[in-house]
Amino acid sequence: MEQPIKKGLDLNRRPMPKQPVEVRRHNFEEVALGYDARLAMEEASRCIQCKKPGCVEKCPVEVDIPGFIQAIADGDFERGVRILKAKNSLPSVCGRVCPQEEQCEGGCALLKKAGQIAIGRLERFLGDWEAAQPDFMLPQIAPPTGKRIAVVGGGPAGLTVAGDLVKLGHEVTIFEALHKMGGVLVYGIPEFRLPKRIVEREVEYLRRLGVKMVVDYVVGKTRTVDSLLEEFDAVFVGSGAGLPWFSEMPGNNLNGVYSANEYLTRFNLMRGYTFPMVPTPVKEHVRVAVIGGGNVAMDCARTALRMGAETTILYRRSREEMPARLEEIENAEEEGVIFRYLTLPIRCVGDERGWVKGLECIRMELGEPDASGRRSPVPVPGSEFFLPFDAVIHAIGNSPNPLIPQTTPGIEIGRKGNIVADPQTGKTTKPRVWAGGDVVTGAATVILAMGAGRRAARSIHEYLTNPSEW
Repeated sequence: MEQPIKKGLDLNRRPMPKQPVEVRRHNFEEVALGYDARLAMEEASRCIQCKKPGCVEKCPVEVDIPGFIQAIADGDFERGVRILKAKNSLPSVCGRVCPQEEQCEGGCALLKKAGQIAIGRLERFLGDWEAAQPDFMLPQIAPPTGKRIAVVGGGPAGLTVAGDLVKLGHEVTIFEALHKMGGVLVYGIPEFRLPKRIVEREVEYLRRLGVKMVVDYVVGKTRTVDSLLEEFDAVFVGSGAGLPWFSEMPGNNLNGVYSANEYLTRFNLMRGYTFPMVPTPVKEHVRVAVIGGGNVAMDCARTALRMGAETTILYRRSREEMPARLEEIENAEEEGVIFRYLTLPIRCVGDERGWVKGLECIRMELGEPDASGRRSPVPVPGSEFFLPFDAVIHAIGNSPNPLIPQTTPGIEIGRKGNIVADPQTGKTTKPRVWAGGDVVTGAATVILAMGAGRRAARSIHEYLTNPSEW
């Protein structure tokens, strides 16, 4: 039931302060600076406290959004943190990278007047406010159950499962393949959008709750899932989507052609932009092409721009069909990224030394909508042309990491290499094994992975405390 909109409401969202464009395009510091207490209280006071809040219905992790917003409006930030963290262990992360406009803010009653509450910014404010306090506010932990759970993958799904289960009294150990916890949060999202200290702080919160963490441990190589089942009562697989896609065209083996995963990992996880302070050399390119139109493409382009390259995004549809968040598109436009719409690369062209020197492209036009609802791009015959680049980055998507599916007998694998799991419980076809996040759905958002983690944690707890037939 829709909420009536009263006259005289404040429909003006408070803007988020940001670094000036001419400053931020030359550094890797965070672009958005966040609300201070005054701005947060002003924004929170605009909420009409719906009796049936659409924002909660659209939140994958079921946060009591009106509750924490009212606490901010009252100036009781500690109460707001407790309400928020009852359902979300990663508020500072979600407040920065979740697509709020499609989720919680998409259900706001004020949306029809274009004055929806800035829920993500308020969530970020509370997470950052807590971080500025002398210590974490730790919740009550249930008595030990004696049950042990292994979590494969330290990304958003795995961290959420771990946080929920440890609070219920279970012993939880996360096994992470990289040398740092966080998964895509640390290797995929740039510092200027999600500072790594934020991820480290939220991981430390889980560690303080009692979650054990093992890094540099590749389940599927170091040890199999079957081996973990001999020691643990249950296993949750949240190994993500780490297998990059490339456009099918000649020349992808040339030097200077990257996957988005490879390019971003060098800068984000390995901090290549601070070389030689860190031992991660990165080549400084002059003209960089990024193929794709999602948030990852924006991250690659804005990273290349900060390294001094003239950077161009090539997208085969128009701006209206781009899957990236509007905020990220606008940030990239402001900073000087060039956008070439209705353009499809068809061949990487190399020089005599095996380095890429450009892309042969063809112009596109839009036809009827495809299965996804977006208008299909159609090549314009005879419109081929050449663009010079010395680096090409493919940012068109990823498949689920294949290692666990390949080394775990008895687990059903889907057509796209994903693990098949019940969407309501996360149960797989292999007894005592649950899965969630990108390894099940393919590359998606942080909050959807967290939602899958929450549902799996609930199912694991029910199974371990009241065993039933699988």
